[in-house]
Order: sequence, then structure tokens, then C-alpha cells
Amino acid sequence: MADFWTEIYNFAQTTTARIGTKLLADYAQLKPDFKADGSLVTQADKWADQEIQNAIYDHFPSHDVLTEEGSHVFSGAEWCWVIDPIDGTTNFTRGIPIWGISLGLVYQGMPIFGYVHFPNTNQSFHGYWYGDSQTNESNGAFLNNIPIRTSKDEPSNNHFFNLCSRSTEVLQNNIPCKIRMLGVTTYDFLSVATGAALGGVETTPKVWDLAGIWPIVQAAGGIFVNLGEESPFPLQEGEDYGDRSYPTLVVSRPELIPTFKPLVEFLGKR
Repeated sequence: MADFWTEIYNFAQTTTARIGTKLLADYAQLKPDFKADGSLVTQADKWADQEIQNAIYDHFPSHDVLTEEGSHVFSGAEWCWVIDPIDGTTNFTRGIPIWGISLGLVYQGMPIFGYVHFPNTNQSFHGYWYGDSQTNESNGAFLNNIPIRTSKDEPSNNHFFNLCSRSTEVLQNNIPCKIRMLGVTTYDFLSVATGAALGGVETTPKVWDLAGIWPIVQAAGGIFVNLGEESPFPLQEGEDYGDRSYPTLVVSRPELIPTFKPLVEFLGKR
């Protein structure tokens, strides 16, 4: 099994590095188009999406793919990759250097491996998450192959809490931290995994925004709190995830749920 995970890691590392090198040449150079939901897409998104799909089918022919720019229907395959070829397309098109390539490997509907590469900042996150058993030593989260952990600090004006552009109503509440808005779902939550932020909230993430970071954040000690009626995982066979959003809070440790959840939970009821 160790050889399998080495192969998975090496594939994710080499594929995202190759894709990232090409995307850097297109960074801030392409005119975006609008998708049906109002979000932006470029030819680079479409190219990267297809390249990653082709690489997966070449290396792992028994694995399926669910992707932002392609199929949104989960086939029920035992192994499935969930792809966001450019998370942060608006940043990518406007010249803000925080954007990434996100890969999540799902087993029986649950993400157990994630790899997210940010070409401009030269940061690559990966992690394994098989559950919350304290005896499972296989769980782990890493930034550039160095282990990462969430912060154990208490909230203060010297700590960060991340918002997305659709969650600014939260500012009407008394958030006990400084606010940051980075514009990238994966980076918002991965900054909790590294200890840079104590929490973050995203109002409309899709499964491809969450699959790659799901294992990393939890393996680092972070907690996902579903604010909506449904949890994104496990994926359900035959379901179309194209229009489904999953309002989500992430905190650095369970003790902070009572601090932050009452301030943001209304986002899941709109």
C-alpha cells in the first residue's frame, strides 16, 4: 500500500507542477468569459482541466474524474479524482498571485488524499486523512513536505479569520479576530491548516473546492463545520454536483466552534 501512496503523491506532484508551469505563462494574460453562474472561466481553466483528466486516465485507468469544467456527476466509482484546475480564477486573471490547482482523491465517496499547488507562491500542500482514530499514524498534512498543524491560540486582534466575498454580512457581528479575504477557497482554509488563521467561512463552495483540502485540513487538526442542510461528503452515486453549494466553516480546533459558529451560521440558512 505504501507503494500505491507513493505513486499517488508523485503523480499529483509532477502533474500539478507541469500544469502550473504552463499556467504561469498565462497568468494575468487571458481575457475571461462568464459561466452560467456568473463565475469566471478562461481557456487556461479548460486546458488545465483536460490535461489533468488525460493524465489521470493514462496513469489510473480504473479511476473516475469529477471536475469543475467537465462532468459534475459522481459515477459511484470506488476511486474518483475531484479536480479544480484553477481555484481562484478571478485572482489568476487580474494578476493577484494567490490561485492554485486542487486535486482530491476520493475513496468510496470520501476524500482521503489531497494535493493543492500554488504556482506563484511556490507552495504545495498535501495530506492524508483516513478518519479521526488516534491510533492511525497514516494521517498527515504537509506544506512543501514539512508537517503542518493548526494553531492552539485563543482568538485576538492579532489573529486572523477569513471571509469570502459572499460572506461579508458577517462583518455586522463582532468577530474576535482581524479579517482577511484572500479570494481562494482552498487557500482560505489551508491557512487554517498552517496555523496562519484560526478560522474561515465560505458561503458557496462546491465539492471541487473542498475535496482537495478536506484531508489536509483535518490531518492538520482543523475541523469542518457544515452550515447547510447537507454535507458535501460522502459523494452520492448519480448525483449532479454542478449547482450544489456547501456553506462551510473551518476552525483550528473543536473548542473554537462555539466561538465562531453562532457568528456565521446564518450563512447556511439563506
